[in-house]
Amino acid sequence: MAWENVVHSENQNDIEACLAGQAPSEADIPARATAESISAVLFSGVTSRGRQTIKSKGVNDGFGYIVGASSSLMEVLDLVRTVAPTDSTALIEGETGTGKELIARSIHEHSRRRDHRFVKLNCAAIPRGLLESELFGHERGAFTGAVARQVGRLEAANQGTLFLDEIGDIPLELQPKLLRILQDGEFERLGSTQTQRANVRLLAATNKDLSKLVAQSQFRSDLYYRLNVFPILVPPLRDRRQDIPLLVRHFVGIYAERMKKQIENIPKEVMEAFVGHSWPGNIRELQNFIERSVILTDGNTLTLPLAGLRETIEIHPPKPITLEEAERVHIRKALEQANWVVAGPRGAAARLGMKRSTVYSRMQKLRIFRANQIAENTIQGVHG
Repeated sequence: MAWENVVHSENQNDIEACLAGQAPSEADIPARATAESISAVLFSGVTSRGRQTIKSKGVNDGFGYIVGASSSLMEVLDLVRTVAPTDSTALIEGETGTGKELIARSIHEHSRRRDHRFVKLNCAAIPRGLLESELFGHERGAFTGAVARQVGRLEAANQGTLFLDEIGDIPLELQPKLLRILQDGEFERLGSTQTQRANVRLLAATNKDLSKLVAQSQFRSDLYYRLNVFPILVPPLRDRRQDIPLLVRHFVGIYAERMKKQIENIPKEVMEAFVGHSWPGNIRELQNFIERSVILTDGNTLTLPLAGLRETIEIHPPKPITLEEAERVHIRKALEQANWVVAGPRGAAARLGMKRSTVYSRMQKLRIFRANQIAENTIQGVHG
């Protein structure tokens, strides 16, 4: 399976922070390893026995180099397996740095369009005046500087997949044209009156709450509903902490090899610091921090620049609790007390004094998932 350039962002020179690390060069991708026990992973002296050992742990069968074994990540991969064979639009949601682009690539690689192109466009990185041309293409003379006809990303992705990152930043004036593509597969190049057709599968990603943008009249409701056919929420790193040791070893192996270093030991206290940090920048922050750590390491034991972690805490101070967060905590507590049973006389709905349908609606709105609670309880139990 071709995974060339899977981790490089379109408009950045650094490595894209994602669920995996770097594209494999081997012909055979190792099968998923059995997840190690949480206590063994977190609180034993973690030793790296060469690059191949690092790469074989936590790799998910059929998903390139998506590293992790947490239940919340497995739920995401199950959703990818479900939607990939269809041509349905998928909306990939999640915080910055969680690896939404790699999830989109995984959908493409597991689809019937895998032998055609995967074309991406970052809607936030292209100036508003050029975004229409980048997306739909333009004719010669369409605007100053248009000296030749240019094919847009949409045409380039014909028969393949078009991935629109940061879809929440697409201007309102372009949204009807994007909706037309989704509904009819038709568009016109900038400066042309001739209708073109393209057979593409559209995947979109955002770190914004599009429903709030709709309520604020900053995003068209009809486009939102058309994009939100199959939503996939990629969990933040703090909700899958048991994957951190696997990711740490993975990235240490990558950067140690790149810098021609032999780092064989990751001390217990270092791994505890990695697991205990909240990582507000998610995997992108973890990856960049590990790169810095490898640079500072002289011997075979990983050196952790704790000052760097303190700087991150200062840059991202704890946020005051909001009414929405208070409601989330209250509902999750009721669900936990009811063993995550919603209906029935002892269910969470009865405890909350709410209708069952209302509880399900609030869970979806507040993004309350049982897998996240299980992950948090597991980590707390290990620390306890």
